[in-house]
Amino acid sequence: MLRTITTAAALLVALAAPVNAQGFPNRSVHILVPYAAGGITDIAARLVGAKLGEIWGYQVVVENRSGGNGLIAMTAAVKADPDGYTLVMASGGDVSLNPALISKMPYDVERDLVPITTVSDAPIVLTANSDTTYKSVADVIAAGKANPGAINIGTPGIGSITHLVLEWFSLSTGTKFQNVPFKGGGPAVQALISGVVPLGLVASSSVAENVKSGSLRVLGVTSATRSALNPEWPTLQEQGVADVNASNWTALFAPKGTPQAVVDKLNADVVKALNSPDVKQRFALGGVQVIPSTPGELAARLKSELTLFRSVIAKSGMHLE
Repeated sequence: MLRTITTAAALLVALAAPVNAQGFPNRSVHILVPYAAGGITDIAARLVGAKLGEIWGYQVVVENRSGGNGLIAMTAAVKADPDGYTLVMASGGDVSLNPALISKMPYDVERDLVPITTVSDAPIVLTANSDTTYKSVADVIAAGKANPGAINIGTPGIGSITHLVLEWFSLSTGTKFQNVPFKGGGPAVQALISGVVPLGLVASSSVAENVKSGSLRVLGVTSATRSALNPEWPTLQEQGVADVNASNWTALFAPKGTPQAVVDKLNADVVKALNSPDVKQRFALGGVQVIPSTPGELAARLKSELTLFRSVIAKSGMHLE
C-alpha cells in the first residue's frame, strides 16, 4: 500500500511540471536588475520585459536593486521562490567577474542560479579625448611604457568589467596605467569629454554621439570582433594586443530549482522576444546586439570566462578594496 502511494505521489510530481509550464505565467513576472536605471542591464530588462508582456498578456515588472557591486539584486534572486516568477537580468560582471574577484561571495552561480539565455552585447572601446595626441592604440602603448603608472584612464568603477580590461590591456602590452574609477559609464564619459582624463574604457554606445561630433576618438574595440555600431573601429587584437577579448553582455537567470519545463518556456519566449525585429532595432539604436542562446551555451560561456578572468586577476593583482 505504501509503495503504491509513493508511486502515485511521484507520478503526480512528474505530471505537475508540464502542467505548470503550460499555465506559465498566470500573473506578473518580476525581473531584478542589479544596477540603476539607464544602464545596459536595465535597458535589456526593460526591452525584453515589455516584449514578454505582449507575448504573455501579463505585466513584467522591472525592479532596480542597485548596490554592492551587483550583489544585492543577485542575492535576492538566489533567495527567491524557484517558480519562474522572479528572474534576474545579470551583467557578465555579476556572474563571471565577481566570482573570480570577490573571495567571499554570497552566492555561487552554478549552484544557485539556472541560466535562461544570453540577451545583449555592448562592445567596450578604448577612447581618447580628441584634443590629446593619442590617435592609435600604438600611441597609448608607447606612452604607457614611457611613463608607467602616470597616464590616467577612466573606467565606470573599481571591479567593473572595464577595470578588468584595463588590467588585461596592461598585462598584454607590458604597460601600466592609473585607473580612475567613476560612478558609472555616464560620469566616466563626461570626464573624458571635459578632459579630466585623456583616455577611457567605456561602452561603445555611451560614446557614439560624441565620436560623431568629433569630441572623442575611438582607438580600439576590446572584443575579438568589430562593433556593429561602427565596423570601421579596429579591435585591440588587430592592433597587436593579442589576447584581450571582453564586452558588456547581459543574460537572464532564474533561481536554482525552477522546474525544467518553466526554464524551457522562458528560454523559448525570451529568444522569441529577442528575435523580433522591433526589439532588435531598439537594441541596435543603442549600439547593442542581441545574442540569444540556449541555457547550455550560456553555462559554457560562464565557465570559460570565469577561468579566463581568474587567470587575469591572479596575474594583475586586481582587487576590490
